[in-house]
Amino acid sequence: MRDSSAYAVASRDIVFESFDGEAVVLNLANGKYFGFSDSGSRVWQALSSGVDAQALIGLAAGGSTIGPAELDDFISHLLELGLLVPLEAATQPLPDELLAGLAATSEPLNVSVHDDLADLIIVDPIHEVEEPLGWPVVKQAS
Repeated sequence: MRDSSAYAVASRDIVFESFDGEAVVLNLANGKYFGFSDSGSRVWQALSSGVDAQALIGLAAGGSTIGPAELDDFISHLLELGLLVPLEAATQPLPDELLAGLAATSEPLNVSVHDDLADLIIVDPIHEVEEPLGWPVVKQAS
């Protein structure tokens, strides 16, 4: 298992919402959005709120358990994607409703990356206004 046992959302450009238990994460800086499996959504909710990653190991998930290797791989992937950073503060307890949700899942931990709408997401129609260019202004890649 990793040195850090708690994590936080990597930046203020990363926003997320849960719809019927499914987390959708959006990186406003690069326009990528991320979809999670059912168990991945619940683990994301726990990790992004500062729950101790060790508390997630061994939870029943559809007859199997979330083992240290599976959780470590999932966390590594979230760190590589720039969605999480290690947290130095005290960890939060695992909420009962999240524990029950994890126990009811049967899918392996998974996150999918989507960038098909990136060009539209990174255009900020409220703030990117320049008189001679019109509105909105699409940022040029550097």
